[in-house]
Amino acid sequence: MRPSPLHARRARGLLGALLTSLVSLAALLTTAPVAQADTTICQPFGTTTIQGRYVVQNNRWGTSATQCVTATDSGFRIAQADGSVPTNGAPKSYPSVYNGCHYTNCSPGTNLPAQLSTISSAPSSISYGFVSNAVYNASYDIWLDPTPRTDGVNRTEIMIWFNKVGSIQPIGSPVGNANVGGRDWQVWSGNNGGNDVLSFVAPSAISSWNFDVMDFARQAVSRGLAQNNWYLTSVQAGFEPWQNGAGLAVNSFSSTVNKGGSSGDPGTPGGSTACKVAYAANAWQGGFTADVTITNTGASAVSGWKLGFTLPSGQQITSAWNANLSGSSGAVTASNVSHNGELTAGGQATFGLQGTSSGTFTKPSGFTLNGTACTTA
Repeated sequence: MRPSPLHARRARGLLGALLTSLVSLAALLTTAPVAQADTTICQPFGTTTIQGRYVVQNNRWGTSATQCVTATDSGFRIAQADGSVPTNGAPKSYPSVYNGCHYTNCSPGTNLPAQLSTISSAPSSISYGFVSNAVYNASYDIWLDPTPRTDGVNRTEIMIWFNKVGSIQPIGSPVGNANVGGRDWQVWSGNNGGNDVLSFVAPSAISSWNFDVMDFARQAVSRGLAQNNWYLTSVQAGFEPWQNGAGLAVNSFSSTVNKGGSSGDPGTPGGSTACKVAYAANAWQGGFTADVTITNTGASAVSGWKLGFTLPSGQQITSAWNANLSGSSGAVTASNVSHNGELTAGGQATFGLQGTSSGTFTKPSGFTLNGTACTTA
């Protein structure tokens, strides 16, 4: 049947409305961010990439029972963890997320391996999700080797135990206690037959923390388990489950390696790094503020700066101005904002801090600008 003019106009009107809706939808799909679907991995050594820069690995090597991990936009969670192994032996697996190289699989864009002597700071942040019906540790692994190898097992493994549930213990035996990154740890040292292991065990569970990986690498050097000419090959955050483990999660993970040296080095702001730092603090019971002034005492300009320092134990930064901060306690890195990144020869940049403190207030003992030690005013 031939349509009447009225029906034809209605049809054209409906078609026009439909086309308009389709165009609007196409524009929305073009401009709106598209959520990345979670990826589940059940292969024993299966991997995937998140954020375009980190690798999530299932890493099931100690059991034939099924284990699956689901990679998210910011981390991963253990979706299935069948079976158990004796708690006086090795764990079932080490599902984890990492920056660097692991058995020839390097994360996209990483600048690892990197020689320890060239690294000014390696700020990292981690947030864990725990469960109660499992035996496991929440472990952050730092791998060091005399060579810049990207395959196989490294010479020294540093383990940071953020949480421990069940009758499990680190490799070796306890060798004392140490304050690292502004926190107290029980220290264990041993060898698993393939590499040395230096473990730092938290006295109570830590669910999240911002810290500098180099604080722990320096501990290995000071204890004779590494040298400054060795290489940091990877940093990894995950879990070692012995029994069950479904629901354990790394909610978020970040890792950056800042290298010192000349302006041609990757990740290093350019220019001279001769410097002087003044740290003018006003402290009271329970808190403090500080005005920090950086002076470029070199002969050439510095384009972009990163100031590294370690807050004394008991201090935590709650806010800052005129600088971006990585870390709020222990090892801290302050970097320039858009308007104060250029330090001419003899020029200065000033930023401020406010924080809380306990005990007797003291100032940081030293500062580094782009990896080079500064004098203090």
